[in-house]
Amino acid sequence: MNYKLEKKEQFVYIELEEPAFAGDVPAAFEETAREIFREGYHNLIVNMQPVKSVDAAGTAILKKINWLCANDLGLLVIVTRDDDFMDLLEDLKIPDMEVLPSKEEAIDAVFMHSLENEFGAGDDGYDDEDYDNVSESKEP
Repeated sequence: MNYKLEKKEQFVYIELEEPAFAGDVPAAFEETAREIFREGYHNLIVNMQPVKSVDAAGTAILKKINWLCANDLGLLVIVTRDDDFMDLLEDLKIPDMEVLPSKEEAIDAVFMHSLENEFGAGDDGYDDEDYDNVSESKEP
């Protein structure tokens, strides 16, 4: 698999240099992603601009890597400007995988996701005792 790797504090940027996410590429991508996860990263931005197709193995690996990212409160973002490839990725119906047209938008998505995780994990100021004798009925 031909690629360039760029590590930042919040994410790792992988620029694939392959025409298809097929054959031996998905397995090599999975191994690279697992090494990245072992280093403590959980947000991946993958530039798939030159990629035009994904085979069944590629689909399975994208689903697996997306699940691994989400399991660690991370995010998998695919970057491509190719409308046909975007449609193909969206047709795979991989939950929570972002497909965006630029690296900048992908970086913004990672930072927004991190902020949502930070604020979502905080205390909301309510305790279980505050809800004693409260019903969910629609009547006043």
